Amino acid sequence: MPRTIDAPATPDAPANDVAVAARAAEGQGKREYVQQMFSDIAPRYDLLNHVLSLNIDKGWRRRALAALGWRARPTGTYLDLCAGTLDVGAMLVGQQGFRGFVAGADFAVPMLQHGTGKAPRTVLAPVGADALSLPFADRSLDGAIVAFGIRNVADLDAGLREVRRVLSPGARFVILEFSTPRFALVRQAYLAYFHHVLPFIGRLVSGHRSAYTYLPMSVANFPTEETLADRMRAAGFSTVTWERLTLGIAAIHTGTA
Repeated sequence: MPRTIDAPATPDAPANDVAVAARAAEGQGKREYVQQMFSDIAPRYDLLNHVLSLNIDKGWRRRALAALGWRARPTGTYLDLCAGTLDVGAMLVGQQGFRGFVAGADFAVPMLQHGTGKAPRTVLAPVGADALSLPFADRSLDGAIVAFGIRNVADLDAGLREVRRVLSPGARFVILEFSTPRFALVRQAYLAYFHHVLPFIGRLVSGHRSAYTYLPMSVANFPTEETLADRMRAAGFSTVTWERLTLGIAAIHTGTA
């Protein structure tokens, strides 16, 4: 079940902005809010990712790519879903031994534009596309990965089914996403940072009044690790496994098409 946690308004984030972010985190007007919000914060997105995570996010992405199992199909075609500024795709094509191609799909086109140049288009191509309607044929891709984006999809179950549709038999789907720590002391410190420090720094650097208020709300409303695994199975994925990272701050789920 989702873990709903209220976030108070602050002088820098007026109540109406918080209310809009809260409704989006709960699914009301989510698609429109997410598309516009990420388009707005695109110029500062990479910087904020690394600063706010204390650079831990890079290690998480490496772990997620290892779970993708691309070495079994090093010349294959892979999907970086909700690709943002193409960090994950660029990291994949830069792996020693990788000789395939990555399509980085996102419906916030300004995010993709800010990732241009991280790798040649011959190996990493941005694709303006909604996660609920991917422009790929059935069973045409050799693997897919989504890092910190699946909770932003307007319909999680439909999104999981759409990824399953485009993957070839035996291909892996890897989800890297924020979670909520289970240990009380760690959870208390995490939530204090997530709901107070992170929104303040995010607003200061990005200039967006609600984006980094939406972030902790969207995590709070996201399914637990066990529930997400069940929903992946319901979407048709087999051999679904998951592991917690860094005291439960994030988690990696892996399923096979």
